[in-house]
Amino acid sequence: MVVSYYHTRDDKVSNVKAWAATNNLQLNCSKSREIVFRSRRIRGRSEQSAPPCFDIKRVDKLTILGVLVNNSLTATDHVSTVLVSCTSLMYALRVLRSHGLSEQSLKDVFQATVVGKLLYCAPAWSGFCSAADCTRLYSFLRRCDKLGYTDKHYSDISTMFQEADDALFRTILSNTSHVLHTFLSERPETTYSLRTRSYNKLLIPKTSDLGDRHFIVRSLYKNLY
Repeated sequence: MVVSYYHTRDDKVSNVKAWAATNNLQLNCSKSREIVFRSRRIRGRSEQSAPPCFDIKRVDKLTILGVLVNNSLTATDHVSTVLVSCTSLMYALRVLRSHGLSEQSLKDVFQATVVGKLLYCAPAWSGFCSAADCTRLYSFLRRCDKLGYTDKHYSDISTMFQEADDALFRTILSNTSHVLHTFLSERPETTYSLRTRSYNKLLIPKTSDLGDRHFIVRSLYKNLY
């Protein structure tokens, strides 16, 4: 957060409160949360943060639509939460196996529950995974494979992430009403004989390491070179 923009937070909250009052609503500050994103560089960590806004509690982590976002924009906390949840599901699978559920049915349950939880909103957070995060996810899948819950298709977390990215990107390309389709501008026609791409979209410039982790940027530059 830039120092010169600190005062606008109070203005924004005041505007929301005024709008809510006009529409016979009320902003509950006790249930609202504020998060300040910090740069992972030394300079960003040394900057002083502004005081909390109104009576809104400041937090280091915030769950947004089921994804745990921290103030350093890494996926470590989300991966930890997902692995804890998936580990608890493994107990349910053991109970089902002890009650005589067939191996194929166990794999179906594993895919619907554990794999579904691992890949939930994966295009949004998988780009922020570090090598250590991917190693933890891979180790968990290897353990599931040894227990006989997985097919080989679900043993590589990088492949699973890539397939999730590709599926979402194809949906965006084919659906002009998709909320993310506005980020894909049509590439202007040229007279040059260029290599054919699988899509006719304008590339988004890579401006930072954080931008490279964005799902749209990753998908546009995939297999480009």
